[in-house]
Amino acid sequence: MSVEEVFWKLHDRLPRQGPGSDATTRWLLGAVGELPERPRVLDIGCGPGRASLLLAREAGAEVTAADTHAQFLDELAEAARAAGVARRITTTTSSMEDLPFADRSFDLVWAEGSVYLMGFDRALRAWKRLLAPGATLVVTECEWTTPAPAEVARAFWAQKYPAMRTTGQNVQSAMELGYTVAATWLLPESDWWAEYYDVLTERVAALDSSDPAASEAIEMTRAEIEMRRDHSSDYGYTGYVLRPR
Repeated sequence: MSVEEVFWKLHDRLPRQGPGSDATTRWLLGAVGELPERPRVLDIGCGPGRASLLLAREAGAEVTAADTHAQFLDELAEAARAAGVARRITTTTSSMEDLPFADRSFDLVWAEGSVYLMGFDRALRAWKRLLAPGATLVVTECEWTTPAPAEVARAFWAQKYPAMRTTGQNVQSAMELGYTVAATWLLPESDWWAEYYDVLTERVAALDSSDPAASEAIEMTRAEIEMRRDHSSDYGYTGYVLRPR
């Protein structure tokens, strides 16, 4: 088994594939304000689709959920059937860098925990065309929460996300790219643990570390979790509610 296979085994059917919570999704949805009766929503990098499900249930949205990982889309389709919202959610295997949708197709474009894969500026620039008049873009982004993070934290994230910036820098960039920043929201610490790192910690403890690939995946995962334990004041996830000017 390769390191990548062990990684996917650790992450298989996690409640979440990154920091977040239904409470945060609801807060961001509330900050969007009034939507059409059946809003057209695009969930980019949807993963297993927790946001897609909530938007379909609670906003009455017609959701297009896009991801490149077919297993995530299968999980979402299964969950949508169980929740009774299968008719409201359409899944598509699509890269966030090459989305096959017409300009001005959506009333709300959503990307929780995925924008870093493309980069904040590139995503905001590329996805703007998808927004219908009066539409909103919601993203969450990993950021420095202090102008002077610890060197060990800076070195760790230099390998994982070298383009990481502060909230102030991202707000300024969003404005320069032609958006109004309607709201920002720093995700609470519980969003990192309850449905993500706590579950990963249990899975790592149960994994057989005698296999070299498993041992490497365990070490990498533990290092990420310990970095959060020790340096939670240095970085975080911030939600953005953005509207094109």
